[in-house]
Amino acid sequence: MVEHMLFKGTEKRNAGDIVREIEDVGGSMNAYTSRELTSYHVHLLKDNVPLALDVLADMYKNSSFSDEEIERERGVIIQEIGMCNDTPDDVIFDLHFETAYPDQSFGAPILGQEHKIENMTRATLLDHVSRFYSAGRTVISAAGNIDHETLIEQCDKLFRRLSSDSNQSQIGAVYEGGEMRLSKELEQSHFIIGFEGLSRLNDDAVAAQALSTLLGGGMSSRLFQEVREKRGLVYSIFSFHSGYQDTGHFGIYAGTSPEKMGEIVPVVCDEILKITADIHEDELERAKAQLKANLLMGREQMMSRADGQAKHLLFRDEVLDISKRVATIEALDVKKIRAVAKQIFSSRPTLSALGPLDNLEDFDMVQKRLAA
Repeated sequence: MVEHMLFKGTEKRNAGDIVREIEDVGGSMNAYTSRELTSYHVHLLKDNVPLALDVLADMYKNSSFSDEEIERERGVIIQEIGMCNDTPDDVIFDLHFETAYPDQSFGAPILGQEHKIENMTRATLLDHVSRFYSAGRTVISAAGNIDHETLIEQCDKLFRRLSSDSNQSQIGAVYEGGEMRLSKELEQSHFIIGFEGLSRLNDDAVAAQALSTLLGGGMSSRLFQEVREKRGLVYSIFSFHSGYQDTGHFGIYAGTSPEKMGEIVPVVCDEILKITADIHEDELERAKAQLKANLLMGREQMMSRADGQAKHLLFRDEVLDISKRVATIEALDVKKIRAVAKQIFSSRPTLSALGPLDNLEDFDMVQKRLAA
């Protein structure tokens, strides 16, 4: 909600002025909130960088949080929650994280819950800003045709009055796993099988990314070939590994017709067991090539570059070194990937399912398959 409110006006600019000043010069601006950060970003021509910084600094430091705008934005966010609830392949991920990390903020849906949005007060929002929108928690990142020293001077002038960090304890995320089933009349059944992954600070986090690529990271991956190409059980299936500050999460998502749900889960479990036992050199080389290509091709997009280096500095307190990251990928071997696979898949699984679920076997049976 804070992210939304920063676009709603300051003493200097109203909500229309904020977007109009950027779009008047052909630029665009937006923001996003993830589980660990909020990002405000502007994309525009090099000559207009001072304007972008001025608008962002004004929003960041001087937003009004007027009662009128708060009331209006409640409805907007509740509409966004409703839109998400109408999208099963969004809902399933919220259900999954709530199940994997129960009764803690890390597992809560990013959009929030309707009753909390309805009761959010101006004082609560301002308290959040005072605690988290501080100098030590803020990174300003730019990519493109930028003069670094000039940018530093501009940022020092505009952002120098950010508050210092307050002393506050941070509760780490605790993975638990378990099961969540929500029967609902839908055309498809959706499910995710997840496991505790590795923190982004873990030296083996890149190996976990390679494992995800091998298992379900593309059309040549094991899951895609076995589940879709050979058996025709799904249209969409993929795996993912997300590394966070003090935890990580490895998951496999698929959507299938209800009558095929009973067949697909055993196949997925079987592929998990196979990859912990045997990985071929040629497929590992292909996975490494994909990781390197994604990393390097992402550098061609300025917003992706700015976002990536901001996250690296924010979470690791160091500048992103691409050559070092490439070397880490190239050093991966079969032994390392198998060791990481055994570590991840030995954790208690999280099974989340949404839709017609009559053919989905019980959680204990899934656990037995994975322990075979």
